[in-house]
Amino acid sequence: MLRDEQRHSRGACSALFTLLLITGIAVGLYYWLFAYRVPKRVVLEADFEQGVVECLPDDSFGRVLQSRKLIMRDVVEALQKAATDDRVKGLVARVGQSNMKLAQVQEIRDAVIAFRKSGKPAIVYAETFGEFGPGNASYYLATAFDAIYLQPSGDVGLTGLMYEQPFVRGTLDKLGIVPRVDGRKEYKSFRYMFTERKYIAPHREEITAVMDSQFSQIVRGVAEARKLSEDEVRMLINKGPFLGQEAVDAKLVDGLAYRDEVYDKIKEKAGAKTKFLKLAEYGRRAGSPNKKGTTIALIYAVGGIERGKSGYNPVTGESIMGSDTITAALRKAAEDKDVKAILLRIDSPGGSYVASDTIWRETVQAKKAGKPLIVSMGSVAGSGGYFIALAADKIVAQPATITGSIGVFGGKMVTTGFWNKLGVTWDEVHTSKNADVWTQAKDFTPEQRARMETWLDRVYDDFTSKASQGRNMPKDAMEKIAKGRIWTGEDAKRLGLVDELGGFPVALRLVRQAAKLPENAPLRLKIYPEQKTFFKLVSELRQAAVGDESAAVLTRTIEDLQPLMKTLETLGLTSRSEVLRMPDVE
Repeated sequence: MLRDEQRHSRGACSALFTLLLITGIAVGLYYWLFAYRVPKRVVLEADFEQGVVECLPDDSFGRVLQSRKLIMRDVVEALQKAATDDRVKGLVARVGQSNMKLAQVQEIRDAVIAFRKSGKPAIVYAETFGEFGPGNASYYLATAFDAIYLQPSGDVGLTGLMYEQPFVRGTLDKLGIVPRVDGRKEYKSFRYMFTERKYIAPHREEITAVMDSQFSQIVRGVAEARKLSEDEVRMLINKGPFLGQEAVDAKLVDGLAYRDEVYDKIKEKAGAKTKFLKLAEYGRRAGSPNKKGTTIALIYAVGGIERGKSGYNPVTGESIMGSDTITAALRKAAEDKDVKAILLRIDSPGGSYVASDTIWRETVQAKKAGKPLIVSMGSVAGSGGYFIALAADKIVAQPATITGSIGVFGGKMVTTGFWNKLGVTWDEVHTSKNADVWTQAKDFTPEQRARMETWLDRVYDDFTSKASQGRNMPKDAMEKIAKGRIWTGEDAKRLGLVDELGGFPVALRLVRQAAKLPENAPLRLKIYPEQKTFFKLVSELRQAAVGDESAAVLTRTIEDLQPLMKTLETLGLTSRSEVLRMPDVE
């Protein structure tokens, strides 16, 4: 009897498994035939208000926090694919209030302009370009489209650029904290936040030059797109912001319309039976244009540079570029016989000198292994972010990319006065003369200060020497454009710090040249390190889950805290090992 029951049980399980398998195949077939197909007539939808990132963090929690954002490469490749896809009849996009950096805007602008060359219409709409705030970057993005529509209640916050930053010297004085920091050289401005009360001449000079360069790029782009002279655009910006009808009269937008009216316009152009499909979803269904062909390693070097493994800081919302992770990826790519070249995508303000040097060394080793190395810069690749690019065969940046910052800073905060105000006293014992060099409870001795200055000189000499060698430039010529100064990509090209201007398409052209491939040779971009599978990420998320509702609340809370924590980090109130870091330019 027991054996009969076991047989019946096994039979039932087998039947159930077979039923589930058939159901799974049927569902998969349905999605493949219908749900995951691109409709015969489709208009692509893009929402650029949700933000753009270089890549998603390779951990479950980071992906949840960043999941709503578009991935830059996906946007570029989807528009590239759509330009030659007969099923795609047009593009409609939403802009308005975006936190995108100017270089990110330029990368998407280039992709939209390339899409328009196919003859397909591209329309953009905005509820407002900045609501009681600037809308320069989002309007600049909108000018890449055939037509711009603004909601009747909206405004165009085209007001020009203003860069500002806090200086905390006064606060430190009140707290009794003494900044003992120094740098190489006068343009290495991160330290001035702690030592000064306002811009000093070199700091003001470099920030003004960056601002003027980026502003000129915006003016040129708007003038060309809206068929105005650059002088006319500058005069208009001096009159901004513009109310809805004022923007129409000034030829900044093509009309006032709500979202539904804009969709009616694109439907009229594309045909009544046209369906709408999200740009990211189209990319998933249509597939990447760089999935088959000669294998090229793609390595993302994103975030502040630290020793150890890459990660994601959910409190500040920033990625961490770990030297262990990046060097392992470079070694793996160099060892892969199928890989014919390496594309290193950098978006980093710098960080640890030692970690940066570790990564630089591995780029040199990869080239020795016969792998050409092309660097593509995102919104920022400065200080340590530029250091790790020095061995590249070619460097590509957007005109608005912030790069350079060939310099170093270091030191400590002496907090004795602060603790005295609180009635807290410190005492210590030590074994050796300089065991107390990094304590914040006492100042440097003259000998210790001299040692720190020697260290700064050594790091600066190493940086400029490697930059001179990498850029094939005499060291005295490199010294003139180093000095810790930041440059836009446009100026960096003029000075020889980068080779060409553009984004992924330009970088891939240089990859083909370096790998001695035909101009239009198909490429397979293989990401290193290999990304975790969907099931692995789901498993990690389930292990860390605290319930859907609680997880959503936690996510929102962390997102709300990120600006505060980023500010504390900027003010130096959290610990960071960053001597090759450039200041935020906002």
